Amino acid sequence: METIQLGLKENGRQFALLVIINAFVGGMIGLERSILPQLAEQEFGIASKTALLSFIVTFGITKAIVNYFTGKLANSLGRKRLLVIGWLFALPVPFILIYAPSWSWIVLGNILLGINQGLSWSAAVMMKIDLVGDKNRGLAVGINEFAGYLSVGLVAFLTGYIAERYGVRPYPFYLGIGFASVGLVLTLLFVKDTRQHVSKENQKSSIPTLRSPFWDTTFRHKSLSAITQAGLINNLNDGMIWGILPLLLLTKHFTPAQIGILTAVYPSVWGLSQLVTGKLSDIYAKKMLLFWGMLLQAAGIVALIWANNFLQFTLIGIFLGMGTALVYPTFLNAISDYTSPLQRAESLGTFRFWRDLGYAIGALLTGIIADSLGIDASIVGVGGLTALSAFVILFRMK
Repeated sequence: METIQLGLKENGRQFALLVIINAFVGGMIGLERSILPQLAEQEFGIASKTALLSFIVTFGITKAIVNYFTGKLANSLGRKRLLVIGWLFALPVPFILIYAPSWSWIVLGNILLGINQGLSWSAAVMMKIDLVGDKNRGLAVGINEFAGYLSVGLVAFLTGYIAERYGVRPYPFYLGIGFASVGLVLTLLFVKDTRQHVSKENQKSSIPTLRSPFWDTTFRHKSLSAITQAGLINNLNDGMIWGILPLLLLTKHFTPAQIGILTAVYPSVWGLSQLVTGKLSDIYAKKMLLFWGMLLQAAGIVALIWANNFLQFTLIGIFLGMGTALVYPTFLNAISDYTSPLQRAESLGTFRFWRDLGYAIGALLTGIIADSLGIDASIVGVGGLTALSAFVILFRMK
């Protein structure tokens, strides 16, 4: 019988495999990052920002709900099974994006993509946390998010480049067929479940159990709820950047290839930096990492309204990526600090439910403000909310 050990080194092969799989999960998001707003305007003639951003709204709501149930089901169904189911939902997505005859089909594709991301990304990050135990949890999350978001950035660049050379459809979406197929095969053949690692860690844990993981993570527990609101605002501003940045760049007369590069800077810096910031969250006060990360994001967002050239947008992308990298692995590491191993999956699922609901709220809020008051007003509004969230962390989190 296999001996269960906790630690990054002790579980190196499984950990490395899950890093590769999460890169494919991130690649599925990268397919849309730079070119879907262009597809909406060029092929479907959608001018309303609210209607255009509907694909992000449906994605965010779907992913948020699935995140919650992934956390609830992780112990009963097992992490590997959830990962496999996630890949099955990913398989039709690139074909829908290639052949969609109307925008409603694109929205349907994003519902399936939201299910894929909620199951696959959540399961992959939970399994890495399970494998390493409590010593290098921040590093584990940092490596996971590095792989996922670096892949988002690289694929956003690739799809922008392919779209400029060969058109918005179908060639950029062929990448997704490969990501989903390889991800499913690797999971089926080589991934092992990690529930036994959770049991082993729980034997040594002294963290008190929560009365209700959902309500404590959402409202009652001061630190958990402060972290959760910041997660929601973080993805609210990411939803704004996802939908508005390509449109803003189009109004500045950048080419599709340039838009691909500029939309890739932010997630690429975000992904790369988490190799460092994940480990920082194991060493330094998580509260201050979250505070400064949210404040840095707020400054970068507001700066978008004054940017005009390629260099300025590149520098803003770097600042946004660094700010998000400070908070993203720290969120999950901090949530894990306040929850027992047996309740961790549900608490993480609750956090990820609210965090990814931020995509939908951000896209909807951004679209409404942009249609009524203009893109600049929506940018300033989201930047202000992000700054406010930083101070909630400062005054509410222990």
